[in-house]
Amino acid sequence: MSAVEDASVVLGIHSRHLTALQERFLAEPATVGAFDRLTKRAAAAGFDLRVASAFRDYDRQTEIINQKWTGARPVKDVVGLPLLRENVSDLAWLEAILRFSALPGTSRHHWGTDVDIWDAAAVCVDYQPALEPSEYEQDGVFAEMTFWLDALISADDAEGFYKPYNTDYGGVAPEAWHISYRPVASALQKQQRVDLCWPLWRGEADPEGNRHEALAMLALLEPHADDLFTRFVLV
Repeated sequence: MSAVEDASVVLGIHSRHLTALQERFLAEPATVGAFDRLTKRAAAAGFDLRVASAFRDYDRQTEIINQKWTGARPVKDVVGLPLLRENVSDLAWLEAILRFSALPGTSRHHWGTDVDIWDAAAVCVDYQPALEPSEYEQDGVFAEMTFWLDALISADDAEGFYKPYNTDYGGVAPEAWHISYRPVASALQKQQRVDLCWPLWRGEADPEGNRHEALAMLALLEPHADDLFTRFVLV
């Protein structure tokens, strides 16, 4: 893979390297194979492992972030309750956004190695997973699946998957539903750099020569990007 191709994968600006995952989603081939194996083991244990979200490209992530910044999408506080824009500073508003949504170009969902999962065997046929902690913890509908998978991960026996956001370090909120295929993701994570993101954030050309929508909070990012990158990306 060329340097440009590598950067394009890390930034999420193309999906040429991906293949189908459970028909509706995309992931990179090794991740698909590992997830298929994990799904079969889950079925043997009584779970119906489904994907709620997988690959998400740069432009989709930009749309989400910009809409949250402008208030077109809800933003939550540290305990998951709706946050009022007028009650916080600009920086606190951005930090609240980043606790639940990554800056475009930094999301692990760009790589095709990370998926959000749920257990269809635990709910009715028309259930729509909300990807909320209450679904996965204690008496939540997906708690049994979570306990089963966490035990495999602890034993390093989860087909290469782990949970990158299983612990709250004060940056990204814990995500019990988010699993990552470590053999591929770890190499891509090492290539994450804030300087790769700046041209795209400003609306300049990406490594393949294409332009993207600029970030709505660009002026605020300028003095805080390095700190935010350390706290919310390099975890």
